[in-house]
Amino acid sequence: MRLVQHMCTLAEPPAPRADGCLGAAGRRLVKIAVVGASGVGKTALVVRFLTKRFIGDYERNVGNLYTRQVQIEGETLAIQVQDTPGVEIHENGLSCSEQLDRSICWADAVVIVFSVTDAKSYELTSRLHQHVRQLRPGTQLPVAVVANKADLLHAKQVDPQLGLQLAGVLGCPFYAVSVSENCHDVYTAFHALCKEVRLRQPPGTPEKRRASLIPRPKSPNMQDLKRRFKQALSAKVRTVTSV
Repeated sequence: MRLVQHMCTLAEPPAPRADGCLGAAGRRLVKIAVVGASGVGKTALVVRFLTKRFIGDYERNVGNLYTRQVQIEGETLAIQVQDTPGVEIHENGLSCSEQLDRSICWADAVVIVFSVTDAKSYELTSRLHQHVRQLRPGTQLPVAVVANKADLLHAKQVDPQLGLQLAGVLGCPFYAVSVSENCHDVYTAFHALCKEVRLRQPPGTPEKRRASLIPRPKSPNMQDLKRRFKQALSAKVRTVTSV
């Protein structure tokens, strides 16, 4: 029951004002887009950050927008995290959906995720970084590289050290995480991005609205997340009963 109640607190925020704050509350808004290949754990990463919980089974990513509030150095920020459909490499280049490009144009920061169990997702990282820079030329958009599934040593195809080296070449911070095992490293990655955006958007500095470039992303599918938590709890109860 506590899980369900916790999920209910992650409601959709009011529309942001032109100055980047949320209505009368005066909380600054930080918008983060999470991108990467299919199956690297983008949704699991987002949900881990939002709820501290891990769900191992997800339906196809439809690109939901999720929201929470975090404390950064004593200030409460409203965080919006845009989950995005997976990207693939074709002969003619990246297969990027219109929704992905809109999300990148909308975001204040971007997380590029690859899986250490998927070499192709690692190879995609530099191409995605280049794509982000092409969509946001002339900006200092903060970008972080995250290597997920670092605990799956038996299935490892990419050494996390390669991710660290690549991130250094790209000029991005790097985080190796295991979404299934802990949330500390996930929090560290998101909080570091929030702090960087916060430094770039000091209080009282108007934020240029990109509403003309991108419609508001989809609202959080919280009913779906609550349903999945109920299923996870039911499965645990059945396991204990059978034992």
